[in-house]
Amino acid sequence: MSFQSIFRAANQWFFGTPERALDQAYRAALMIKAIEDEHFNGKKISANSGEYSDSVISYFEADLKKYLNTAKIRLAEFKSSRSVFSASEAKKLENRRNNFNPSSLNIDLDNEQKSIIIEKLNFIDKTIKKYSEPVRQDKSLVPLSQFQGKQIVQSGPNQSLTTEIDEVRSLQQGAVTKNTAVPDIETVADKTGVLPRSILRTFNRLQQELDPKAEEEVVKNFRNSKRKTIFSLKFILTLIIVPILTHQIAKTFIFGPIIDGFRNEHQNPSGIFLNLQMEEEAFSELKLFEEELKFKSLIGLTPKITSEEIEEQVKEKATLLAEEFREKGSNSIKNIFADLLSMASFALVIVSSKQEIFILKSFMDDLVYGLSDSAKAFIIILLTDIFVGFHSPHGWEVILKGVSQHLGIPENQDFIFLFIATFPVILDSVFKYWIFRYLNRVSPSAVATYRNMNE
Repeated sequence: MSFQSIFRAANQWFFGTPERALDQAYRAALMIKAIEDEHFNGKKISANSGEYSDSVISYFEADLKKYLNTAKIRLAEFKSSRSVFSASEAKKLENRRNNFNPSSLNIDLDNEQKSIIIEKLNFIDKTIKKYSEPVRQDKSLVPLSQFQGKQIVQSGPNQSLTTEIDEVRSLQQGAVTKNTAVPDIETVADKTGVLPRSILRTFNRLQQELDPKAEEEVVKNFRNSKRKTIFSLKFILTLIIVPILTHQIAKTFIFGPIIDGFRNEHQNPSGIFLNLQMEEEAFSELKLFEEELKFKSLIGLTPKITSEEIEEQVKEKATLLAEEFREKGSNSIKNIFADLLSMASFALVIVSSKQEIFILKSFMDDLVYGLSDSAKAFIIILLTDIFVGFHSPHGWEVILKGVSQHLGIPENQDFIFLFIATFPVILDSVFKYWIFRYLNRVSPSAVATYRNMNE
């Protein structure tokens, strides 16, 4: 790789710093908004906004702290990089005015880009301001720093560490009612200084990273992440194992004896086959068996047999086919009731595990958003090609035929063709709407990578 290409790549990365920092800050603010809307009815993330245990509140507050720090750091990076690029942008604007060309002027595009930046900045500032409390100098107020290191380990293998935020909040509220603390008012001298604020923020960030307690915070976050991963994997296995065990136990020990006893008591030709398709399959197999006997006898592969012997062997085969298809019909009926019970058990696990679902959702969010843009685009392309791609109708046809055989339902070609003609189209529209409405706001670079890979 030549020095010129390396310099060009570094230059592109350097000039893309403002947009990249703003997108990361905006993404962190969106994650905070998603937690508020989903778990706290759009209110502020606190113990007063939702009816959750201390473990869940501390878990949400840890995520809030992480996203707030990301938003603040990236917003400061955006502002500092914008101050560096202001001179170069002014020079470019002057060159545009000197070389005016109406065909190459993109005023509407610039205005649209500025409106998007302003909208993102307003959203980020609003989110940060919501969780920024004014600093009070009243000594009667209890500082949070005294309680940050104080933790309580709850009993149970899956319970996380919780902080005494409620105690601090009650002490602070009691102190405020007794003493009227006046918040500090920012003056012009506070706004301006000898050094730029971006440099001061950089020094503050370095000071935080060199803090001896920073290592403890990293270890704490790692332990929480490890605990969340193990807990999420256990819950995923529970969601898989519980319905399967319920299906097998119900089919073998509950519905099996009842259905077998009922069908054995009513052994008649009409009760052998569940549908016309099974009957045609049995007749076709019996006819093929009879023709095979005659063919082998005529070409000398077997000793010549009379018509009475052929009829006797065909009768034995018919008896075996009757038992086989009666068992197949009974198995289909068992599957219907066992599937209903397994779905009920799955729904019961979902309903009774709200806190576990919250943790699992956060784990999946961290897993998905931790991927690179190319990995996200690859996964989206893979899923869309499998379920709504050019070769997907064959897969859907195999799935529908397997479901009909599992439940003992006759295959309906008209329904299969109608399903294939409508459902993948609807699913494709949902994919595109999700990419346009959600992913385009959370990760625009991933959408751009997806479009480049899909072309």
